[in-house]
Amino acid sequence: MNASLILKQNVHDLFYIFVPHFQNLILNLSMAFDIEMIQNVYARMHKRISQARKLVGKPLTLTEKILYTHLDSGDPLQAFARGVDYVDFNPDRVAMQDATAQMALLQFMQAGKTKVAVPSTVHADHLIQAKVGAGTDLTLANETNREVYHFLSSVSDKYGIGFWKPGAGIIHQVVLENYAFPGGMMIGTDSHTVNAGGLGMVAIGVGGADAVDVMAGMPWELKFPKLIGIKLTGKLNGWASAKDIVLKVAGILTVKGGTGAIVEYFGEGALSLSATGKGTICNMGAEIGATTSTFAYDESIERYLRATGRNEVADAANEVKDHLTADPEVYENPEKYFDQLVEINLDELEPYLNGPFTPDRATPISKMREEAVKNNWPLKIEVGLIGSCTNSSYEDISRAASIANQAVEKKLQVKSEFKITPGSEQVRFTIERDGLIDIFQKIGGNVFANACGPCIGMWARKDAELEKKNTIVHSFNRNFSKRADGNPNTHAFVASPEIVTALAIAGDLGFNPLKDKLTDKNGVEVLLDPPKGWELPPGGFDVKDNGFQAPSEDGSAIEVIVAPDSKRLQILTPFKEWNGKDIAGMNVLIKAKGKCTTDHISMAGPWLRFRGHLENISQNMLIGAINFFNEKINTVKNQITGEYVPVPEAAKAYRDAGMGSIVIGDENYGEGSSREHAAMEPRFMGVKVVLVRSFARIHETNLKKQGMLGITFANPSDYEKIQEDDKVDLIGLPDFKPGETLSIVLHHADGSREVFPVNHSYNQNQIEWFKAGSALNVIKKQNK
Repeated sequence: MNASLILKQNVHDLFYIFVPHFQNLILNLSMAFDIEMIQNVYARMHKRISQARKLVGKPLTLTEKILYTHLDSGDPLQAFARGVDYVDFNPDRVAMQDATAQMALLQFMQAGKTKVAVPSTVHADHLIQAKVGAGTDLTLANETNREVYHFLSSVSDKYGIGFWKPGAGIIHQVVLENYAFPGGMMIGTDSHTVNAGGLGMVAIGVGGADAVDVMAGMPWELKFPKLIGIKLTGKLNGWASAKDIVLKVAGILTVKGGTGAIVEYFGEGALSLSATGKGTICNMGAEIGATTSTFAYDESIERYLRATGRNEVADAANEVKDHLTADPEVYENPEKYFDQLVEINLDELEPYLNGPFTPDRATPISKMREEAVKNNWPLKIEVGLIGSCTNSSYEDISRAASIANQAVEKKLQVKSEFKITPGSEQVRFTIERDGLIDIFQKIGGNVFANACGPCIGMWARKDAELEKKNTIVHSFNRNFSKRADGNPNTHAFVASPEIVTALAIAGDLGFNPLKDKLTDKNGVEVLLDPPKGWELPPGGFDVKDNGFQAPSEDGSAIEVIVAPDSKRLQILTPFKEWNGKDIAGMNVLIKAKGKCTTDHISMAGPWLRFRGHLENISQNMLIGAINFFNEKINTVKNQITGEYVPVPEAAKAYRDAGMGSIVIGDENYGEGSSREHAAMEPRFMGVKVVLVRSFARIHETNLKKQGMLGITFANPSDYEKIQEDDKVDLIGLPDFKPGETLSIVLHHADGSREVFPVNHSYNQNQIEWFKAGSALNVIKKQNK
């Protein structure tokens, strides 16, 4: 680090010893958002938690305290069975990113409301493509997306929604800095909404229709989750970071191990982590399928609240801090209170690299060269990328900068391209002020805009279309095939920002900075020192313009215009009600083989520009899925013509001919993003049923919300019975009831017939969504 930063570190340490909150009092005088709402949540906690404890009949976890505090019924009236009971909740707030907000707000406009019922925000972060650099890319995004940004801004203004403009930052980092609060409950139209668990929230990713429910003042439904406890002992040291904790957890639990569960971290190791480190861990909880993850309120969370100008929230939290952690008995004997328990000793934790192509393939850095050689993964690293919503805090950037600075001081030649994505304008402004951007630029680093960029495929990577086999390393959260750059042969590995920086310097996937040396420009071998950084900026956070646009008090006169010929936006036409009959004669649209994420069902990247136009976005439906029958992508048999065509073309042909179709899927179907387009597109294209071995939670809910039938094989091996030319019936719908099976009838091309049972998880409310055509149709009827 440079001398000025070292001096600032010393001053910073003195502040914390002698004047605990000096930097906040001097440098952060802003007021907390929605403080009255937060105080109201805390005011009701004691009564509701006490009542819940009596009903449950045992001490409560933090997760249970938050859930029972947010019941739609008010005071708890019963104890809920984990993984069984559907429960109505009242979340405190809603957050939406621009790609998903378009469809969410198009639906909300039909709900018949004049203003949102809870504090809500929209964040313009997904539509900015990373290509040249921050300034140029942001200017181009503002021009290219002018119509969409104007729509989001005007709808937000009209309905009382806060709008964070392009360049303000990535939704989850902005939420952590401004809105997340201990003990709160929040939903967001992005699977990584769970990032806010780092400040002790129950924050859950959902589809846009769920957001519409809450913004319209209706209860939000969730199956009462199971609980996974992760006990952290010891303390991180050396190269190990919070990122490595969750990378190891992903390797233990796999991409579906957390499905239907909330993960609660605790133990002495948890207390030693920074708030933003906790956020990183919660963020990647989405990669194990968890409903969300959370940490108890502690001193690190309090420090972060005060450093980000939220003294009032910290003061209020301190008044109820016993309610913002589990009852003591829970953490003393966790095996009695969690459905599953995992223990990780941080003293022994080494850095991990997860990948390629799946975030749960976890390899300790000491084993990576061996694994790479064995699996023929390219060892040469083309690009290292740090930042994104997962790892873009000041702490993350400063630790990475300490490694970059060593490359300068030790005269090392950086072998890979290096890209940096700050998480928010506040972080970017602060790291620029403190000289960290200068350090990155000295090693050839290129700073992209404060946006998602390469993490979600919004990266105009040169020559990606050549589909060259190559390796990149990044500190993002997902590494599915084609996700970052559209190249199916890019092997992407997930690591901490400091490990990514070290690997980019070395240019070698097998490099282990804990023991391997590098050769400097003079031919001398040098060893990189472990990273150093600051939990919070020594000089406090600072920003000139954070990019926030407050809504009008009265938006009744504001007009929202969507041009009839727009290519980017389209007013929604309500889906039709169920006709009261069984579904007969469906064609098999595709039998997806293996991993089929929401990226496969509805790709991001260049398709993001159509997220507000259902007809146009539907042209990417399932184009990334592998067809079981020919092992090809986006090539399925059109049963009308007998020709092999793209998936959307076949679906449209069946729909326009008045025929239904069915999609068949494998395990954990719909893993990944919360994008409801992956459910709306099949609905729009005439798909009647999605039948799979198992669902990821958010996607299954999204299907239900859009009036689709998402069902599972009672016997998973029945997946093998589906043939390419089958006609398929779904029987039992006139008697569709919770807990009762339905039946699939296969009519094979040779005239034979097979029947087998299928399961569903629909409750009575969700059955009504199906009958009405969608959950939105139910809301509209109620409002009328």
